[in-house]
Amino acid sequence: MILYDFFDYVLLGYNALATQIASIVPTSNGISHTSLPRQALFPGPWEEYIKAPVDKSRIRPRRIFRTNGSVSDSEALLSWQDSSISTSLSPGGLVTLEFAENIAGVGKTHLALTYSESPKFAGRKSDATTDRQKFDLPLYFPVETTGEQCVRPEFVRGAFKYLTIYIPEQRPKRKDIWSEDSLPSSSEALDTHPNTHQKHLDLHDEKFHKHTRRISISSLYINCTAFPSNPNPRAYTGYFSSSSSLLNRIWYSGAYTLQLTTIDPAEGSALIDFNRQVDNNTSPQGSWYSNFTIGNGTAITTDGAKRDRMAYPGDMAIAVPGIAVSTYDMVAVRTALDSLFVRQYADGGLPYAGPPMGFHDEFSDTYHLHTLLGVWNYVLFTNDVSWLQDHWRAYLRAFEHSLSKVDLTGLFHVTSNHDWLRPGMTGHNLEATSLMYHVLQLTYRLADEFIKDPDFKTLFEKWKSVGDRMERGMEILWCENLGLYGDNVGRRGCGGSEEALPQDGNSWVLISGIIANKPDRQLRISQNLRKRWTKYGAPATEFPNVISPFASSFELLAHCAAGNHDAAVELTQLMWGYMLDGEGFTNSTCVEGYRIDGDIQYPAYCSPARNSHAHGWSTGPTMVLLTEILGVKLGTPLGRKWTVEPHLTKWLRSARGGFATRLGRFEVVLRRMKSHTLGRVEVLDVETPRGTGGKVVFGPAWDVEGGKNRYYKYLDHGGRVEMVAGRRIGVVEEELGLVEDEEWVEPEREEWPVGVVDWKALEENYVPGP
Repeated sequence: MILYDFFDYVLLGYNALATQIASIVPTSNGISHTSLPRQALFPGPWEEYIKAPVDKSRIRPRRIFRTNGSVSDSEALLSWQDSSISTSLSPGGLVTLEFAENIAGVGKTHLALTYSESPKFAGRKSDATTDRQKFDLPLYFPVETTGEQCVRPEFVRGAFKYLTIYIPEQRPKRKDIWSEDSLPSSSEALDTHPNTHQKHLDLHDEKFHKHTRRISISSLYINCTAFPSNPNPRAYTGYFSSSSSLLNRIWYSGAYTLQLTTIDPAEGSALIDFNRQVDNNTSPQGSWYSNFTIGNGTAITTDGAKRDRMAYPGDMAIAVPGIAVSTYDMVAVRTALDSLFVRQYADGGLPYAGPPMGFHDEFSDTYHLHTLLGVWNYVLFTNDVSWLQDHWRAYLRAFEHSLSKVDLTGLFHVTSNHDWLRPGMTGHNLEATSLMYHVLQLTYRLADEFIKDPDFKTLFEKWKSVGDRMERGMEILWCENLGLYGDNVGRRGCGGSEEALPQDGNSWVLISGIIANKPDRQLRISQNLRKRWTKYGAPATEFPNVISPFASSFELLAHCAAGNHDAAVELTQLMWGYMLDGEGFTNSTCVEGYRIDGDIQYPAYCSPARNSHAHGWSTGPTMVLLTEILGVKLGTPLGRKWTVEPHLTKWLRSARGGFATRLGRFEVVLRRMKSHTLGRVEVLDVETPRGTGGKVVFGPAWDVEGGKNRYYKYLDHGGRVEMVAGRRIGVVEEELGLVEDEEWVEPEREEWPVGVVDWKALEENYVPGP
């Protein structure tokens, strides 16, 4: 196991440190994950990219997207300050409202509602939370009285950009309406406004359609119930800004997606078929509810905003660091972890997902490992040692459950075919083996730094032996002639009848460090992954026809691990740029996945309307741009030890960003400049909390204490680097006469071919389920 010597050397010096971290006095710039700041920690012009609303309790529509039938004065719904005008609808009349961003919440209005994240599905039926039918049912109710009325919390729609309101021409048939007797108990579509004393409405009142001719609406707004941890949704604890407005938009779209997927635990699921396995509801197909309690706490991070409103471990390798560097809502992460550990199985396995899963032995080998990665990232960013100690026995049982599946081949033998809906997850698998190796290293660090177990030395010898065996076993899957690893031993391996060279597995090989002693192979894998790109992104070849922002988030990390940071930024612009500006997307959040030809259908589902356009697993750039491109990495919890190794890449003139922990702020600013005497100069500013220490790698490596330092790299003089601290910074700046390098021009991007859909495989790979 390659990293044994590294840990043996480095962590000997950290042992004393680990016992001191809990008593560190935070700086005035530090923050607590249990008491989030009410204002942005890094105010600046980059705040214009924040998608979160200023007032999340009253979000108004931006424009009228469409009208149909008998509608008058539709624009009045946008002029909410003038109560003298109103929008009127007669039976058959319809108006669709477009909001500025993808949002979540309950509407205050009088009419039947349908919702859609994508403009392609805005109309008389909602987009879909299920795959049992193409569209969800409209949320319909009769209106008998005037005044303000609010959709009840059960009917929170977790993500939508388009809201359609209409009056049906005829009373809907039973299959088109959520009849009161088919709802879970105490659920009604409307709630009485507390100041008007209106009665609850009877859904069976026949006189509605006999007498209603026209309804007028003077005002409509949305109360967004997502991201409950902070009353100021724009109080970000991290930021990113660069010379690329596209990258700036991408970073903030990821942060906003992670806000939408963070919810009140009492507003979970929205998947009635999963819920039914627990609550025995009799709700009709196409209905949806956000009223399943999925955790015990004030906030929880989930898989998707519209559906899958539950804790999914697969998201954690991407979402947890993304949350940590943007909003620091780590309490929501802790709640999600708790919801998984509380349902741990007798054999040590952890549920495939949190409630309503976990009641029927649902399990995934890879998602089980992702939960353990979530533990590492939670502890790294919070130093919540007491939580770790409380869960340590359960963690070790889960770890040993996976470790036992590494057999004499040195590969992980997968016994569950569940993963991120991709096929081929079976047998001796590449992704699972690489994940296991990564978890093995992190478990060693957790045990060594936090848990003073007298049996630790014996355990480590056992773990090291397994790690060594895994490094050797990886050669079984290597396809030398193709320069990538095969998916499995057998038919999906090198030369197999269903040969697959997976994006997820090859990416995790590089992330995990399992071939850290083969730098040439690492770069070769990175280059070969790049060669497969299409016009709309990187294909997940293990899942035909799919472009997966989840697997591609891992590819971003993989390129960085191989030292190919140019490719990471290039793929971010290519793929996440398309997700922001492509037809049919929300232009504000990160989508679950889409088809290789750029269509918004996610090939796992037969209904394109089911695709989630706000999915936490798709937010990789929010983490990568700070931790890999700006290169700010915590070496020990809270950043008592840290590393800064920035990479401006060929794509950027400048980049800056930062985040904070309880110890204080970590901020990096990197610029291309010119000096009238020394030519081209890269200028790096690094600020880290006082009382900490770390390494700055900028050409040479510098061991420095926390504080403010500046570094000059003289590109026209052999890349020589000079470090300047304190008052000398201003003196040197004046001596050099630095100005922005206006001669620098961003390179043209390469054109990639459009992906070709394999229609036969598309039909075969639809995943049955709720």
